Amino acid sequence: MAYVADPRVDAYIDALPEWQQDICRQVREIVHAVDPEVTETIKRTVQPYFVLNGNICALLAAKTHVNVFLYDGGIVPDPEGIITGGHDNKTARTVAFHRGETINVPALSQMFRHVIANNRAGGWRKIKAQRRN
Repeated sequence: MAYVADPRVDAYIDALPEWQQDICRQVREIVHAVDPEVTETIKRTVQPYFVLNGNICALLAAKTHVNVFLYDGGIVPDPEGIITGGHDNKTARTVAFHRGETINVPALSQMFRHVIANNRAGGWRKIKAQRRN
């Protein structure tokens, strides 16, 4: 997949243990494969973000896992139950991947597609407000 890699994201990933590098690189490839217009950047000083008309997701390596924060306002369906945290969070939910776990590529891809579609429609805040009216 051809995309413009941000060297700061490369540096973040390259500094991680190999198993976390593998997870981060897989997530990076998945989000870029979903839509060729996705761009990557660093926010909050060091954290990789993937954006298109708003945040899609962010990576954060922890000691025992890698968190993928999905910026969906809790409105994107999760029929395969891949969300592991943040169920009551108003902004983002989390998918945590531990060493040796397989990424459910179809489920994560579908969630990214929903987030991107919502971003293109004005973002999850706008969509939530429209649903209330």
